[in-house]
Amino acid sequence: MKKAIVVGASSGLGREVALLLREQGWTVGVAARRVDRLADFELRAQIDVTADDAGRQLLQLVERVGGMNLYFHASGIGRQNRELKENIEMQTTETNAVGFTRMVGTAYRYMSEHGGGHIAVISSIAGTKGLGPAPSYSATKALQNAYVEALEQLANARKLNISFTDIRPGFVDTDLLNDGNRYPLLLNKERVARDIVRSIVKRRHVRVIDWRWRAITWLWRRIPRCIWRRLRL
Repeated sequence: MKKAIVVGASSGLGREVALLLREQGWTVGVAARRVDRLADFELRAQIDVTADDAGRQLLQLVERVGGMNLYFHASGIGRQNRELKENIEMQTTETNAVGFTRMVGTAYRYMSEHGGGHIAVISSIAGTKGLGPAPSYSATKALQNAYVEALEQLANARKLNISFTDIRPGFVDTDLLNDGNRYPLLLNKERVARDIVRSIVKRRHVRVIDWRWRAITWLWRRIPRCIWRRLRL
């Protein structure tokens, strides 16, 4: 049987992907900080990825599900922070860097001891370059990109049967962007979720969604730093 754990399934892409996996015959265990939003799922757990015992709670959910072939990490926060407010920077770092490392690392260690599996994460195109309007967000997304790449190299060196998929969407119309700001080229969350599930099934290594954002990030990478640091975003 196909058994998946989705962390960050209370709303947005995490919830949509969990529903699609269940429709496709997966046994799905879901987790989020807001457990009241997981009532549609029988196998659920309240997990705050910033808590010290979050890894242990993840393994308890895995035991209830009966194993884990796929770990899907959708937990994350992000806000524009042009004033560089300390609480926003620290909350973002705790969730997107420390919490991410804790949970993905736990999944990796579990799979290394249980014959392998597949780790898929939602990072972001924001990790492509440092973005002035959202410093900690873009920095933590770059960390996620590099961390998954490093784990993939490590797994191959150890000859572990672990696959990785790094999902990098553009702006998606979810609650994460309900902050009063305007965002260009908004993507439909249902369509993005279907793309994510296809990418997981095809075991893509990196997937930027959609073609417009692939073109934009291609251009971003080629802008010299001396120009990039003077751009007003």
